[in-house]
Amino acid sequence: MPDDRPSELLPQFPILGQPVHLSNDYVSWLLDRLQHGIGTHVVTMNAEIVIYANRDPELSSIIHNAQLVTPDGSGIIMALKLHNVVQPRYAGIDLGEDLLRWAGNQEQYPVFFYGGKPQIVQQAAQKWQTELPNLKIAGVEHGYLDAEAESKLLRQIQATQPKIILVALGMPRQEIWIRDNFHLCPQAIWIGVGGSFDVWSGVKNRAPQYIRNLDLEWLYRILQEPSRWRRALALPQFAILAIAERIRGQDKAH
Repeated sequence: MPDDRPSELLPQFPILGQPVHLSNDYVSWLLDRLQHGIGTHVVTMNAEIVIYANRDPELSSIIHNAQLVTPDGSGIIMALKLHNVVQPRYAGIDLGEDLLRWAGNQEQYPVFFYGGKPQIVQQAAQKWQTELPNLKIAGVEHGYLDAEAESKLLRQIQATQPKIILVALGMPRQEIWIRDNFHLCPQAIWIGVGGSFDVWSGVKNRAPQYIRNLDLEWLYRILQEPSRWRRALALPQFAILAIAERIRGQDKAH
């Protein structure tokens, strides 16, 4: 039976009006909630999402109502540093992998993979099933469904009650989809994982660790996918706004 006790709330810090939760161990916090039957909608925050949310009240509302907003992008870490807040970056793909590895040793916590192209999501799920033979996969479904197929998917999710639901539909579609369907599995972790299936399937490569350490993973992705350059324009815009926000805060303090 789920334990309805309130879990300890993580502190949060606003970045351009959008909340980011602060922790050195997000996974332990998430797993505590999961083991007590407390569902969690996770938003992995980056500069692009902040810019988008400040133009889109619906996405902003979803972020404010999410139980966990993690600092996915290097821009978020930079903005926190401007306010003397020290917080390590935690990429959404890393969070997804950490949850999967944990679930691979816990057969009572099945996982659902949803989104991406048909072959890619299948290959991503197979990669994890091969690496983690004890991982219980409740279902695998691609993100190109008609209305009838999506209704069938939702019935499957409700019937199987997976405990970790990985959704790769792209931002903001995945965040809206999770918001709309969270009630089907109110005790699960729901997390939008963006392009993680592409990496797990082997279709795309993730930036080497040294590039990640330099906070240049975004640049590596643009070099792999030049069509992303328009989306990357959010980064300098975010940086200018974050610096201006910090200057305004200093002016008010004096």
